[in-house]
Amino acid sequence: MKKHTNLIISGLLLILILSLELITDFITKLTGLDFSTLANQQQNLFIAVSAWIAIIVLRILKTRFLKRYDISEEDNLHSRKVYTQFNILEKVIIFIIIIVAIGLILLSFEGIRKIGVGLFASAGVAGIILGLSAQKVVGALLAGIQIAITQPFRIDDAVVVEGEWGWIEEINLTYVVVRVWDKRRLVLPSSYFLEKPFQNWTRNNADIMGTIFLYTDYNIPFNDLREELTRLLNASNLWDGKVNVLQVTESKETTVESRILVSAKNSPMAWDLRVHIREKMIEYIQKNYPDSLPRTRVVIENKAVRPD
Repeated sequence: MKKHTNLIISGLLLILILSLELITDFITKLTGLDFSTLANQQQNLFIAVSAWIAIIVLRILKTRFLKRYDISEEDNLHSRKVYTQFNILEKVIIFIIIIVAIGLILLSFEGIRKIGVGLFASAGVAGIILGLSAQKVVGALLAGIQIAITQPFRIDDAVVVEGEWGWIEEINLTYVVVRVWDKRRLVLPSSYFLEKPFQNWTRNNADIMGTIFLYTDYNIPFNDLREELTRLLNASNLWDGKVNVLQVTESKETTVESRILVSAKNSPMAWDLRVHIREKMIEYIQKNYPDSLPRTRVVIENKAVRPD
């Protein structure tokens, strides 16, 4: 019942407005006061309430439809896709309903109608001025619609933008809100995502690989490191069981670079797995191969000094 309170109130208002002329005539006869001005606005009130009802019905239909899709599930790619499309489509339709309602109400006033005819007569100049002044606004609106259609990202996608890592929290017509990992909110115009590159870690699926670099001395036994890595991954519930790789990727003057690749079901789990494996691998080297930690060697040669 609570969910439809607004719809019931708006329906009662609509009935009241349709009976406004009868009600005002009755009150006028009863009190002698003139309510003709209010009665003359019956059409405008009807348009406003009808627009309100249309928006409420749209939101109810969207909510009922989206109940079939649960974005809290682990495999929620399709659900997030549907949520993104319907959220932006809802905003577009509401924007159109409001603009049409305001236009119809304004056209009911004689003075504004005359101004409108004059503006249409000078539509060439006005159109150019309006186009230049509203270029960014229109561009942002079109960018929001394009994002809804092409979907370079969806609600709850893990992204990296402006050097910040987070999740897509809101997609509006003119701006997008990114929830950064430390709970800050990064607000960017919709056009940003069409003009600049960004990383989407969950574009097709949530699976992601994490990279860990270790720097050790040349005498480190790599097979032992691989065995320890496998043991740590098998003991961790963060690993998805897919990727387990340790490779020597660089050899420098004083150290050897080993790259570890691991995989997880989503980006938060991949981050936790990376820091866990890094910590445990460093502890393993400290306890078992302390002589294999990075070191700098200095060789001093003792040459006999000849007498002059």
